[in-house]
Amino acid sequence: MNKTGRIAIVTVLLAAVAVVIAVKSDRDTTENVDVALGEKAIVPKSHAETRAAQPAGEGLPVLIDLGAGKCIPCKMMAPILEELKEEYAGRLKVEFIDVWENPDAGTEYGIKLIPTQIFYDASGKELFRHEGFYSKQDILAKWKECGVDLAAAETPAFERACTGQALANKMKLSPEQIKKACKIGECSPK
Repeated sequence: MNKTGRIAIVTVLLAAVAVVIAVKSDRDTTENVDVALGEKAIVPKSHAETRAAQPAGEGLPVLIDLGAGKCIPCKMMAPILEELKEEYAGRLKVEFIDVWENPDAGTEYGIKLIPTQIFYDASGKELFRHEGFYSKQDILAKWKECGVDLAAAETPAFERACTGQALANKMKLSPEQIKKACKIGECSPK
């Protein structure tokens, strides 16, 4: 057999191996289509099975942000996640997972880049995922689009401001200063 024939055989074998690898990797993913939203999310089967086995966020919708402490867009997400955690406590569970400190989480959740935000309903079903920076307004709009009403039973802003220890800590105010700011006698931080 001449040299050209050998090269052709090797090329055909390499192409066949590439096709087998591509077909096998397609079997390892499942395509979830949310008909109501008209959006698709490709979720690795291993992630879908693992997440389904985990308990839901205590009957609450869950926002998981997978990122890293030293990633710039992830750092930009940090205050947004804290705000959501504080403002929607009791209505939304917000989790941050550092994939540089916990590299197995990236595989478990099937992420390709950071930050990645994954939205789950109260039963643990994945509703949506987003890659990259996501503003607070966009996150809240996406929850609304997914049919999750985070505003329901919301504590009035005035009451939150007057009773929140977080406000006192954030603004470095004493309870007396908060009472003066609220201008009512019954207003006191927890």
